[in-house]
This record gives sequence, C-alpha cells and structure tokens, in this order.
Amino acid sequence: MEHPVPHTAGILYPGYSAEDDYPTLQRLLGEDVRLPLVHTLMREDAHRVDALLDIGSEQVLADGARELLEHGVQSVIWACTSGSFVFGRRGAREQVEKLQAVTGLPTSSTSFAFVHAAARLGLRRVAVAATYPADVAAEFVTFLQADGLEVVRLSSRGIITAAEVGTLGREEVLAFAAANDDDRADALLMPDTALHTAAWLEELEEQLGKPVLTANQVSAWEALRLAGAQQARDGLGELFRSGTGGERSGSPD
Repeated sequence: MEHPVPHTAGILYPGYSAEDDYPTLQRLLGEDVRLPLVHTLMREDAHRVDALLDIGSEQVLADGARELLEHGVQSVIWACTSGSFVFGRRGAREQVEKLQAVTGLPTSSTSFAFVHAAARLGLRRVAVAATYPADVAAEFVTFLQADGLEVVRLSSRGIITAAEVGTLGREEVLAFAAANDDDRADALLMPDTALHTAAWLEELEEQLGKPVLTANQVSAWEALRLAGAQQARDGLGELFRSGTGGERSGSPD
C-alpha cells in the first residue's frame, strides 16, 4: 500500500518553550503531514518590544530559514506572533517578504495566520486571551483591527518570558480561556506560540462552545495551507475541520 507524499511545512520557532506542540500537531494531523522545526536565535527571552524586534529581525530569521530549507520544506511560517505584530502591519508584511526572498517559498507568520484563519471561519468579533504584558497584547489588538476584526475583550496575563508561558499546563490553559471569553465574541484567540494548546484544542472549543484559535494551531494551519494541503481534519478544532482552501499564495495579505 502506497503512503501519500507528505505535505512538508517548515516551522521557524524562537527559542525553547512550547515547540513540542508541533510533533503533537503532526501526530494528530496524520502521516501525510511533516512539520520540521528549526529554533531561531533568541538573545533575550522577554515579551518586551525591543527584545521582540530583535527576535524577529531580518538576519535572525534568514539564518533560521537557510537551515530549514535543508529539510525539503514546501512552505515556511515564522511561528512567533509577538515577534511579527510588534513590527506593525506594514513592518510585518515586509518581514514576511524579506523572509520569502530567502526561502523562495510561500512564507507567512503567525500574526497573518490569525487574520487568515479568522477570515476562513468568517469571524467578525473576537476575544483575546493573551499571556503577554498589557502593552504587547495591545499591539496584537491593533494588528487585528487593521484587518477589520473587532476585539470585544482583551485580557493579558502579564507574563514576561516565553519560558514561563511554556510551563502552563492543561488546567491552567483551560481556566485561562474560560475566564477570558466574551459572549459577544465569535471566537477566542490565544496569541502566543510559547503556550501549549495543541493537545487540548477540542477541549477548549467544547468548553467555550465556539472556535478557539491558538498560535501554534494557526501557524501549522497556515503553513499547510501554503504547502497546498486542502484536506479537512478532525481533532484540532473548527479551523482544521474547515480545511485550508489550499491557496499557495506567498503573500501575507
């Protein structure tokens, strides 16, 4: 019996915190998916604007991308929400364009993945449960608003380091989501790739009774969309059940 040729979507991931979400996602997605991951340089682990601008800097991403290309990837995602949206809408687009110039492949970032995922699900109003400090979380709201999404509630947990975010377990993540949803919201967004969520996506949605979009989930979805994977998949929330549309455009817009 022949096995399907895998869709190979490359993950650029800053430092070390919740990168083990990607093997979990790959296992849940099935044998036709590969998600090779390269860790990018993180000189300082801090959810602070100056540190995030360095984490998402052109040279850091280019170095990681060159290593990722050795894995035979078909697309690339910069899997860092805060390390993309802190550049602003225009700066985040330029970040992706410069990275794509290195990869020569369809390329995006987690910030744009949230926007594209929201569009896929037809979302208009969202709540945001962010682990970041309040000033960084507010930058994410601005990014979403630039694409026409209404943020009806913003909550910030105020955690400075990705390493600390990565220690939050199932009960804490479920409780954080439940405490920061809003009845007016079509969905809840949890925008930190340092936050483990992959194994609990179905629980999160069952608990809230609505779609929940998390950073590692949308990153994998976006990367697979750009790799041409179209199949709808169960077990990873409403977003994956909706499929990807299979659009292989490299544009972040």
